Amino acid sequence: MGSRLIRRCLSAVRATQLIAVSFLFAAFHLYARAQSPSNPAILDSEFQSAIAARDHGDLVRAQAILLDLHRRRPGNFAINETLGLLYVSEEKYAEALPLLQAAVREQSSSDAAHANLGANYFKLGRNKEALEEYTVAARLNPRNSATQQGLGELLLDAGKPAEAAEAFTAAHAANPSDPDLALSLATALVAAHSFDRAQAVLDTIPRADVSADAQVLLGQVAEAKGNALDAAHHFQRAVDLEPTEEHVWMVGVEFLRHWTFDAAVPEFEAATQKFPGSTRMKIALGASYFGDEKYALAVPVFASLLDNDKDNALFAELLGMACNTVAEAAKMRCSSLITYAQSHPRDARASTYAASMLLTETASEHKTDQARVLLTHAIAAAPHFADAQYQMGLLKQEDGDWQGSIPNLESALKLKPDLAQAHYRLALAYWRTGRKDEAQAQMALQKKYSQQERQDLDQRLRQITTFLVDVKKQ
Repeated sequence: MGSRLIRRCLSAVRATQLIAVSFLFAAFHLYARAQSPSNPAILDSEFQSAIAARDHGDLVRAQAILLDLHRRRPGNFAINETLGLLYVSEEKYAEALPLLQAAVREQSSSDAAHANLGANYFKLGRNKEALEEYTVAARLNPRNSATQQGLGELLLDAGKPAEAAEAFTAAHAANPSDPDLALSLATALVAAHSFDRAQAVLDTIPRADVSADAQVLLGQVAEAKGNALDAAHHFQRAVDLEPTEEHVWMVGVEFLRHWTFDAAVPEFEAATQKFPGSTRMKIALGASYFGDEKYALAVPVFASLLDNDKDNALFAELLGMACNTVAEAAKMRCSSLITYAQSHPRDARASTYAASMLLTETASEHKTDQARVLLTHAIAAAPHFADAQYQMGLLKQEDGDWQGSIPNLESALKLKPDLAQAHYRLALAYWRTGRKDEAQAQMALQKKYSQQERQDLDQRLRQITTFLVDVKKQ
């Protein structure tokens, strides 16, 4: 989340790194005279012609002169650096790379050269090398605010928020009135869980009440401090200022995070209308319906997700959870679960959900046969999956095979001792086979764990909502 918020700063930072171009153009004659033992005046004159061409927008002529100079003086730092930066200005990053690399080798003490090479690596998507170059540049010149800012961006992108905060702190110290730098610093501090420091920085930003990014950060700080209402207020304010998908998502997720599903439902209903292509909004809507016990509404949402992504195990599981909580009349869209389970025999969870659904519908030989095949696949794929063993035991009891159900139910309880319905079904099997004392013991355990099924469902829902809180944009 943190790194996404500061993407708005990256273009400004990358542009800043190219400020060094004008400095190098202005100072080149000093390098040229120092490195040209024969006729430095000619070399300087030719370079000045390149500069003049560049200033008049004739980049073709400037490039031609610099290429000729480079051919004659391939080891000259200033020629390499200047020609490389000319390529950068034309967005020819691959052509610029060997020139900027050579310049760094020739003047390893130049912080500007390392920063410019780092910026070029970044443009090429080579962030690891970019970070290495910015690190060197910052070490050579720790007071360069632009370098520190670029270093902070790269460290944050690399998942090192505490180090990023140090770099942004140095940049911010040099430009304390720059609100973008303050936001970048606060972002790194939030990502590093330094919430008090982040709050202090955010408090210095003028007109933070009209900055969507500031409001998001204030919401994150409030959430971390346990102030859910304040967090929701800030996230909603961000939406009011900039109704982007990311901001709308954060408002809805804030309700999910605290299991206020009744409030989450209208947020995600509106969000799925506003952002119809967003998968995560649809997942969240289904989860909100489910959490609010509107299971019949959750089914078509999860079924549509699975229909559009037929190999998605998460969508199959979500649909399986919903289909096992609704009445048979609401299961029309649950056929997608059966189709998925049949084509993914190694997905034990989906196969078990599908079999369980079939066994709770109006009995038919065809449905029983389908369930048996699905459970056989589930147990073969995951013999230690307690729910699959339980459902197989249940199926055998439906067939009248009480004795045969016992091993499956015992296995289920060995794997999951608090599975209340398995205790109940095992009690029935023991009773039917004459083991009445053991049956009574199982009934006692069933009463002890009678709330477990709901708790299991809640636990899985909590895992799913936790996943949703962290889910990336889809």
